[in-house]
Amino acid sequence: MKSVFITFDQAFYERIMTLLDRYNCRGFSYFQQVQGRGSKTGEPHYGSHAWPSMCSAIITIVDEGKVDILLNALHELDKESEMLGLRAFVWNIEKCI
Repeated sequence: MKSVFITFDQAFYERIMTLLDRYNCRGFSYFQQVQGRGSKTGEPHYGSHAWPSMCSAIITIVDEGKVDILLNALHELDKESEMLGLRAFVWNIEKCI
């Protein structure tokens, strides 16, 4: 099992949910308002007067065989609007109860 942590501009929410459904990534936790800024590109997401947009995050646990398919689909989505900011990180899951 792998954990995929996805951070994204709130504008991507519906499309990311569609991807999770399409690839049968059923279990997830959704963090509606997350502040941050990308390490290389994109606008900060602080929810402030100067930087009003916010980002969100989803963490999902998936079978290892789904990781590359999901990451490729997320990468294609990111390429459509790179300045919005979408990143995905993968971690090993050691144990699950």
